[in-house]
Amino acid sequence: MKLTILGCYAATPRTISNPTSQVLEIKNRVFLIDCAEGTQVQLRKSKVKFSKINHIFISHLHGDHFYGLVGLISTFMLLNRESDLTVYGPKGIKEIILLQLRASGSYTGYNLYFHELESNESETIFEDDRVVVKTIPLNHRIYTNGFLFQEKNIERKLNVEAVENYEIDKVYFNKIKYGGDITLDNGTIIPNSELTFDPQVAKSYAFCSDTMYDESIIPLIENVDYLYHESTFLESEAHLSERTMHSTAKQAATIALKAKVKHLILGHYSTRYGNIEYFKTEAQTIFPNVLLADDGREFEME
Repeated sequence: MKLTILGCYAATPRTISNPTSQVLEIKNRVFLIDCAEGTQVQLRKSKVKFSKINHIFISHLHGDHFYGLVGLISTFMLLNRESDLTVYGPKGIKEIILLQLRASGSYTGYNLYFHELESNESETIFEDDRVVVKTIPLNHRIYTNGFLFQEKNIERKLNVEAVENYEIDKVYFNKIKYGGDITLDNGTIIPNSELTFDPQVAKSYAFCSDTMYDESIIPLIENVDYLYHESTFLESEAHLSERTMHSTAKQAATIALKAKVKHLILGHYSTRYGNIEYFKTEAQTIFPNVLLADDGREFEME
């Protein structure tokens, strides 16, 4: 599992920083999370292949989280994209994007689907045989969701030496990986435990931005491997976080501590601060395992 930060600053794009967008690579799936202005350029800088992005998750309809979406959809068209694209986001996103496309005379040559969200309860919005994605309802000025990405590790690791010793044909390997026992020609049953090793522990990632401090999300993100939680302000500006319904670094760390997550990634910094290290210093007074997002930074999630 790998996370690439394309942008992680609040409000406006600058020559030295970009608003929110990130790419999560998980189980050979490539998910784009939020799509602010400048996302296309950042994707190119990070050498992320446009063609691998089939699912885009938009947290909310503030401009610093989705104003790059229509441009990216149009670029996909110019690149002669053929594969389907699904956008998950708040109700209204379909109307906004289609209006922009119609007004500019732009039409996609690929299937563009919208999965609009309006529930205030967590729900599963994507699932296949490798990954499941659920919403995390957040507390912001407008309707907002975070997203929980979880691996599905049901495939066991093949014990090559064992299957060779039993001379088991390769056609049965898939059955073995999914927990099946094998019956040999002489009637002997070989239990799966002799033919496989336990799978790797499934990893998880939670994206929570934008939101004010809200303990109601804790049961939804408990024990996740990596939590990205917005930290727009330092504690010295806590009064602004309450007014704007954002969080401080210390509040993000408190959520991480109470949810028993393994690692906390901070982001969505206000550009009023000259050094993002201040956020880490403040958060570590509450929670030790703090990482700082920054444009172009990559996290290999072991």
